[in-house]
Amino acid sequence: MNGIEGRTAFVTGGSRGIGAAVAVRLAECGADVVLTYRSSEERAAEVVGRIERAGVAGLAIRVDSADPVAVTAAVDEAAGRFGRLDILVNNAGVFPVGPIEDLGEEEFNHAVAVNVRAPFLASRAAVRHFTDGGRIISIGSNVAGRTVFPGFTLYGLSKSALVGMTKGLARELGPRGITVNLVQPGATDTEANPADGPNAAGINAFTALGRFADASDIAATVVHLAGVGGRYITGATLDVDGGFNT
Repeated sequence: MNGIEGRTAFVTGGSRGIGAAVAVRLAECGADVVLTYRSSEERAAEVVGRIERAGVAGLAIRVDSADPVAVTAAVDEAAGRFGRLDILVNNAGVFPVGPIEDLGEEEFNHAVAVNVRAPFLASRAAVRHFTDGGRIISIGSNVAGRTVFPGFTLYGLSKSALVGMTKGLARELGPRGITVNLVQPGATDTEANPADGPNAAGINAFTALGRFADASDIAATVVHLAGVGGRYITGATLDVDGGFNT
């Protein structure tokens, strides 16, 4: 028993990349999985199909994570449809990069809305439905700990906020048996940042392993935290970055 069978998981931004890998891996471990997506219904349906082929139930909900009402409503809908909620994975995010002179109030507000406010509101909504403990796992970024490239100020700022949220919620929710942790991926091979992309060689040079992660590497850590193995881990920040931050 891995502690995930029969539970319900909610994964934001679960239609591609790391989010899709997490959603499918949780399903393979026996959880019903609800995922959110913003634009591609086709991609979301494909991931739901992979979830259902694992022998569990899947559901996709279209949500713009910049919309605070929609974020809370989606969590409540998931809990209502499945009758319970046990695992929240805050994965949806935006990647605002560029010189600070080019990033104005609009970009700042959007980055904070998606990367900070949405995880906070989803967590607040989820804990209302947790009964037998619960798991909150947020996906941050290793650049919150080490920003080696210019132009990452706003992105690093927004992801750094998750460290404080994780520690605060872990302390607050610990008496209820709820664990709260933060996974900080390094460069991960996805459509948005392919391992054979033009910047890959420079990124690899900063890692101890000299390569990108696969999305399944991040998913494996999330599943560990969500299951029995993570029951005494809370308030932690785990770098899954191939030694980028060593």
